[in-house]
Amino acid sequence: MSDQTMHRPEQAQAQRWAQQMGLESGQQIYPSSFIVKDSVTAFSGRQGSQRSLYLVWKGTSPAWVEKFEGTTAEIKLDDQVMTSKRCPTNSANAAALRQAFPFTRPSLVGLKKSFGCGDRLGLATPGHILAVKDRTIMPILAQQSIREMTRTQRSAQQVIDDASWAVFQAGFDLPFGSDADHLKNIADIDVCAKAGFLLFTLDPGDHVDDHADTDSPETIKSKFDALPWTALETSADELFKRYEKTHDLEKSTLTISHENILRAAVKYAKAIAHVTTLYRHLLATRGERNFELEISVDETASPTTPQEHFYVASELKRLGVQWVSLAPRFIGTFEKGVDYIGDLDRFKQEYDLHARISRVLGPYKISIHSGSDKFSIYPIIAQCSGDLIHVKTAGTSYLEAVRVLAKHSPELFREILDFARERYPEDKASYHVSADVNKVASSKDLSDAQLPQLLDEFDAREVLHVTFGSVLTSTDAAGNLRFRDRFMSALIEHEQAYHQGIKVHFDKHMAPFSR
Repeated sequence: MSDQTMHRPEQAQAQRWAQQMGLESGQQIYPSSFIVKDSVTAFSGRQGSQRSLYLVWKGTSPAWVEKFEGTTAEIKLDDQVMTSKRCPTNSANAAALRQAFPFTRPSLVGLKKSFGCGDRLGLATPGHILAVKDRTIMPILAQQSIREMTRTQRSAQQVIDDASWAVFQAGFDLPFGSDADHLKNIADIDVCAKAGFLLFTLDPGDHVDDHADTDSPETIKSKFDALPWTALETSADELFKRYEKTHDLEKSTLTISHENILRAAVKYAKAIAHVTTLYRHLLATRGERNFELEISVDETASPTTPQEHFYVASELKRLGVQWVSLAPRFIGTFEKGVDYIGDLDRFKQEYDLHARISRVLGPYKISIHSGSDKFSIYPIIAQCSGDLIHVKTAGTSYLEAVRVLAKHSPELFREILDFARERYPEDKASYHVSADVNKVASSKDLSDAQLPQLLDEFDAREVLHVTFGSVLTSTDAAGNLRFRDRFMSALIEHEQAYHQGIKVHFDKHMAPFSR
């Protein structure tokens, strides 16, 4: 810890106080959270679904304690009468927490090997920390896309705050990142910047021309001539001079033809202009060293060829855009929550070219979106990219939460399963998934012992995955949430099982990338 006024107390003391506090108030106190600053002992606890921060001291409290909202009382710990301040885990106190304990603030990640650990429920992060704490991987613990925030009815500020509280609870002193994912416009960028995000994943997918691969030569030429050359700060002639040749890629080469350039420009030029506009807005409002960028072109209809990758990265670089990671659309199929679908040999051959491009034109990291559960390609990615890799996950942690319900709250799981089967045909519209809902058993056809097995089946995983937003926001006729409160209560009741389940699952994810 950089702040020399802070230290972790002996675990024996933390365990004693946790036991005394728990016995006295019926609370779950987290010994791993105990930390001392300026003779004030701080730790977190939970009573039912209500999480609290405790500040305990003798005598006069330092000024920073007053920045926390809460109620004070006299308590007895280790036969000493002390003052305790119980502080709710609201947004104002999260801001005070980040000021008092800097390790709870997100950090810039840079080119460090990293893993995105999306937490749609705000309860998974301690499990992610268990998996990553002894590895040479930097975790992105505050990660959520605008689409997910909308579907879960969480704000950007809640995502940051939940990560800060979880980091404090787990006693995680190492740097972690924050990723405002799949941002498409300035308004969403500004909301996420205000909340405290530092990594901004820009998604210009709406400006990608998915017909460029199949358009006739005449159509391609017409579209090419009409590109926004002023915004791109170049001309057609300059484009051909830069790219119509063979380029060195370490110990290999990449040849880009005249037609490659035409189709790449038609497909991606407007996206490049859009990314440049968003980047320059960030630069003007945040300053050069106060944010970092990921560029995502993965949610498109056709793969990003190595020639297209080379063109996109080179043009962004020419326009002054700086980024730490880029997510192409790879060959094969990257569906949510299931393994890679495609020819592994072909994937390896093409991925190696993408990795070489990232080193020659960067260096920058290749980002793997929909990266969870792609166990068959992890060794390939690790071999080709080395440390220049970012793997992004989200829904797989939600599925581990659903697994907890299947094991410990079977009746609630049955309700959610049947609801998800009903919702899937509509909810799948904005996802690239191929599950057949008719292959997912109805709850009435399964015994309690069979329920957890659904979380290992391809079709059931995708059906449960993409319906998360509907599950979390569905209301009954009276306007009451149908599942969310019971879902969260069950996870809190079985939080140790949830966190251990995530650890086991993420150990399997991270093992190919780190010892």
